[in-house]
Amino acid sequence: MSLISIEAASADAAPTRGLPSRETLTRAALAIAAGAAWIAFAFVTRHWPDAGEWGRGEELAQAAAGFGAALVLAGLLGGLWPRGAERLRRYTPWLLALGLFFILWQATTAKLALLPQPFFPPPHALVEVFVDDWPKLWESVVASLKLELLGFLAGAGAGFVVGVSLGWSRAFGYWVHPAMRLIGPMPSIAWLPIAFFAFPSSYSASIFLIGLTTGFPVAVLTWSGVASVNSAYYDVARTLGASRAFLIFKVAIPAALPHVFVGLFMGLGASFAVLVTAEMMGVKAGLGFYLQWAQGWAAYANMYAALLVMSLMCSGLITLLFRLRDRLLSWQKAEVQW
Repeated sequence: MSLISIEAASADAAPTRGLPSRETLTRAALAIAAGAAWIAFAFVTRHWPDAGEWGRGEELAQAAAGFGAALVLAGLLGGLWPRGAERLRRYTPWLLALGLFFILWQATTAKLALLPQPFFPPPHALVEVFVDDWPKLWESVVASLKLELLGFLAGAGAGFVVGVSLGWSRAFGYWVHPAMRLIGPMPSIAWLPIAFFAFPSSYSASIFLIGLTTGFPVAVLTWSGVASVNSAYYDVARTLGASRAFLIFKVAIPAALPHVFVGLFMGLGASFAVLVTAEMMGVKAGLGFYLQWAQGWAAYANMYAALLVMSLMCSGLITLLFRLRDRLLSWQKAEVQW
């Protein structure tokens, strides 16, 4: 009786051999649905008349249609490239949601004019900014990157040295710790009038303010990392004849690196707020100045384009910092990914 049952079960399962699984079909359906959403967005952009005058709608429709067709093909032919299909599976729900969002955005702005203009431009208005105004936008990106990196590197370097000194030397901490408690928690923007007066140029004052914003969290977290190193590490190193410099550079600093990177992440995020404020108030260059210029001329499409570029720039710098952390701290399991 058991043999007959096994044969019957094998006979029932035989027709399903070679057929795609339910999970594979769901992935393919999601990819096809995402492609259909982008094709629908292209159709709405091209064939539904605009309520106002905006350029680059044709180019946007062509790009969206091509992207949607590629997603549909990926859904239909995903079995031919399993690795690519697996990577696409992670982003398919987001691609579907973005396609539907762009349809809603296009309909409520350019087609039906339900949102007040010019405060809410349609998608192809942003495309027009990126295509027609890219020289000025790129110049602003380069200026912001240069100012941000100069201030961030200066502040991170100074904060690291101060943090190591605080964690290692009690005499240094006796004099510097009270000053840090007084100056560090104060918002860097509050120092803006004094910095612009004390420094020879607004550019150097902005570097100082960005460095101050970055340096405080780096110093505090580095100090915490050095101070929390297990004393047994020092005892073992001294037993093996380690010098003072060896204890600092080979024991204390490597053990404190996880704390240092936490401070770097905090400083990088906070420094962007100071960067934009400094560019608006005194530097007169960069994405912050571009934002102020766009708002003054009611060019809200330019303003949203600058905000998008600023977000991508900040996210890219954080990604680079995460990659550096993963390389230097390869021995530590990365619980947070970016």
